[in-house]
Amino acid sequence: MASDAMVADRPMLLDRLEDKPTDSLLALIALCDADPREEKIDVGVGVYRDASGATPILQCVKAAERILLETQETKSYLGSQGDARFTELIKSIVFGESAARDDRIVGVQTPGGCGALRLGAELIHAADSSARIFVGQPTWLNHTPLIGSAGVGMVDYPYYDRDSHSILFYRMAETLRSARRGDLVLLHGCCHNPAGADLDPGQWREVAEIVSERGLIPFVDLAYQGFGNGLEPDAAGTRMVVEAADQAIVAQSCDKNFGLYRERTGALFVKASSAAGAQVVFGNLLGLARTMWSMPPDHGAAIVRTVLDDEQLRAQWHEELIAMCARIRTLRARLAAFDPRLAYIDEQNGMFSMLPLSQEAVLALRQSHGIYMANSGRFNIVGLSDENVDRFAAAVVESMDGASADG
Repeated sequence: MASDAMVADRPMLLDRLEDKPTDSLLALIALCDADPREEKIDVGVGVYRDASGATPILQCVKAAERILLETQETKSYLGSQGDARFTELIKSIVFGESAARDDRIVGVQTPGGCGALRLGAELIHAADSSARIFVGQPTWLNHTPLIGSAGVGMVDYPYYDRDSHSILFYRMAETLRSARRGDLVLLHGCCHNPAGADLDPGQWREVAEIVSERGLIPFVDLAYQGFGNGLEPDAAGTRMVVEAADQAIVAQSCDKNFGLYRERTGALFVKASSAAGAQVVFGNLLGLARTMWSMPPDHGAAIVRTVLDDEQLRAQWHEELIAMCARIRTLRARLAAFDPRLAYIDEQNGMFSMLPLSQEAVLALRQSHGIYMANSGRFNIVGLSDENVDRFAAAVVESMDGASADG
């Protein structure tokens, strides 16, 4: 037993903590907020903005909130699974009407897509502490801490080359073919973050074949359904690999396609090998959720449920979602037309693309033009307003010209 003198020499509990680096995106947001220049451009944070640069509340969401204000009778707990009707409705959007009736697929409401990813990682670790997941590079920066911190081993596979703007599919497929039976593979369902480069239907089919042949478990992050080419096309790849797999995990988010960022609204779905196995999975999900957040927040899920259960509001949501998607496509086309070196942007999907800029060039754009983007060159297409898109493009091209001259 340690002596009192030895214990006295030890630092107090909280003094033993090590300083943690600031999250790079949160630090970027703070830098942008502190910049007094009125002409600054924030393409770092991943939120949808309209033509004026505002992040609007959807009209269908406002209508649903009015309904809830008048009709909601209690704020009592819903339980660890959250809003079961919300999960049922989202299940059909993710998997399609027929697959939504598959009793091998169970789901629970989560605090956003992040909560879904973390709950999925905790489920994996609970099932097998030695499990490992293959993760394409580059990927969303928060994937590694969300999944890795749960204790799941992570193995990189090559996915995208920023300089050639191309998916490294041969190398990706080769790596996945080397995976062990039961290994997981993290896949972006659509609108890849940060690259914007999605697998085409033929590549999705080949990944599905590899998943089936090697006995792999797809873990799909479906955060942007409807922001690429529409609800159904954006879910096609996810449905293909889930159907091919004996077991699968899908993390879903309503933050983008319903504009519910601060409401943290998402779901985790798990496909088991059998209906009986699915019920075991469901019980484990409830147990894990109970230890993490106990009950998920209700308001966002109640909004989505209200919208999807009302024929008129659902139609209005579709119209608003189509309009947001169209704005993204218009901005992509506008950037691509500005210079041939930006043409690849129009071939990609969703909110993000990557510019072939060095970290020094990104910093120079920040200092000289007030343009805030991630050091990797990832930028939010729809962070641009109609007023500043050309100014952004001109600054980027100027930076690329400078890099060419230096080279």
